[in-house]
Amino acid sequence: MKIQRILVGYEPDARGHDALALAAVMARTVGAEVTVASVHSAQWPTPSKGRVDAEWQLYLRENAQRSVDEAAGLLSTAGLPHPVAKALGAHRGSGRGLVELAGRIGADLVVIGSAPRGRRRRISVGSTADQLLHASPVPVALAPRGYAGTAPESLERLTVAYRRDARSDAAVVLAGAAAERYGLRLRLLTLLVRERASWRGRTQLMSEWHARCDSDLRAVVPSEQTECEVAHGSDVGRALGSVDWLPGELLVCASSGRGPIRKVFIGDVSSKILRSAPCPVLILSG
Repeated sequence: MKIQRILVGYEPDARGHDALALAAVMARTVGAEVTVASVHSAQWPTPSKGRVDAEWQLYLRENAQRSVDEAAGLLSTAGLPHPVAKALGAHRGSGRGLVELAGRIGADLVVIGSAPRGRRRRISVGSTADQLLHASPVPVALAPRGYAGTAPESLERLTVAYRRDARSDAAVVLAGAAAERYGLRLRLLTLLVRERASWRGRTQLMSEWHARCDSDLRAVVPSEQTECEVAHGSDVGRALGSVDWLPGELLVCASSGRGPIRKVFIGDVSSKILRSAPCPVLILSG
C-alpha cells in the first residue's frame, strides 16, 4: 500500500475542510502529492435551444475552478511535501466523477469528507461516498465530521478491522507493509458483537469466542510489535467505543468479497464500522 498521489474531493464547506485536513495528514505522513478536485454537473445529453446549456456549463466550471483554487490556497500553508495540483471533472454523479479523475491522474487514494448531515466525529455516507464505496478502483478514505478542528500533524497508528477471511488477511499484509514503511504503529482489532442475553453459560461462551478471535489475530500478526485486541459490545458502535483511539488513528477495512474485482465494494459489516468509527476510515479496494 504505497501512496504517492492523493486525490481529494473538495466542496467549499465544512466537509471539504475535513477532507483537506485528512489529505494533508496522510500526505505529510507518507510524502505523497495532493491533487484537489471539484466535480461539476455534466451537460445533459439533449441540449436546449440557444446557448443556455453552454452558458450554464461555463458557470459551473468557473465555480468548480474557484473551489479548487480555494482548496489549493488552504493547503498552501499545510506543510505538504509537494506543490498542490488541481483537477476538474464533469459528471452527473460527483462520486463517479472522482472515480474518473482518479484514473486520469493515476491516484493511489481518494479522500472525501462526511456528508453534511452526519454527527460530529462520525462519518455519514452521502451520494458521493456511496458511489465511491461501490466503484472506486483505488482505496477511499473518509474524514469524520469536524476532523479539521482536531486533525493531528501526522498519522500515528493503523488499526485494521479484522475478521478471519482472505480479504482481511490481505488487508493485514498491506497495512503491515505500510506501517513498516512509514514508521507507524499497527493494531489488529476484531469486533465481537453479541446482543445482550441472559442464557446460562453466557460468560463461558463469550470467553471461548474471545479466545478463538484472539487466536485468529495472533495467527496473522506481521511482527512482534503488532498490537492485537478483541472488542466486545452489543453492537458495532459499543464495541468500537470500548477501545482506545489515538489522535493520529486511521481505521482500515477490507473491501467486501461480493464486489467487482479490483474495486472498492463495502459490505454490511464495513458499512456499520464506517458509520460508527470515531476516526478516519480507509476502505481498501478489492
